[in-house]
Amino acid sequence: MEKIRFETDSGTREYYVLESTTLSGNTYILVAESEDEDCEALILKEGNSGDEETAVYTEIEDDTELDAVAEVFGKLLDDTEIEIHTEA
Repeated sequence: MEKIRFETDSGTREYYVLESTTLSGNTYILVAESEDEDCEALILKEGNSGDEETAVYTEIEDDTELDAVAEVFGKLLDDTEIEIHTEA
């Protein structure tokens, strides 16, 4: 499983890429800090960094978009249940 490193304001974090997909011309990745089957994961949207070697990923803020992408990942991962938790 591919592991990628994210540089954030609070330091470096590494995630496993569980799956990736393209929907409506946008690329999304499903990442988790662990390879465990029952773990928390993030769905991130690829953005334009202006640099071919560096990708920029952001969390999806639109609930409708997030629901649609989560459904696609659920199907790609053999109907794995993906629960969406949003911060209030």
